[in-house]
Amino acid sequence: MPVQKLSRRPRLPQLLWHPATAPLTVLVAGLAGAAYVYATDPHQPGRLLPRCPFHLVTGLLCPACGGTRMVYDLMHGHLAMAWSDNRALLLAAPFALALLARWLLEGLRGRRWRPSFSARSRALMLLAAVGWTVLRNLV
Repeated sequence: MPVQKLSRRPRLPQLLWHPATAPLTVLVAGLAGAAYVYATDPHQPGRLLPRCPFHLVTGLLCPACGGTRMVYDLMHGHLAMAWSDNRALLLAAPFALALLARWLLEGLRGRRWRPSFSARSRALMLLAAVGWTVLRNLV
């Protein structure tokens, strides 16, 4: 009887291994979340929306606190309210969307893409997040 070799990698449809699968999944999940937030006003108490674990534990605002309200306000055309919800996240959002767009574009071209940031860039992003956290909790 012939011996069969066992593959270590599970056999899944080729579609799951396509470079565009992950960015498309993130895009669809983001659109579904945005649709839910659009219909659910996070400014009203009692809505079924996740709470910030950092805020629950410490009582302080994290760098992303207010992000759900900001997205809701942006989708409803309230730029001033979005600005007051989370200024730093509002300014960072276009860069995050550009990274997602590039990841999706490269995936659709059949290429895997991973952005690489220098150590200085990573340190600046971390410093900006920590600085924003401290500033917004002091003011």
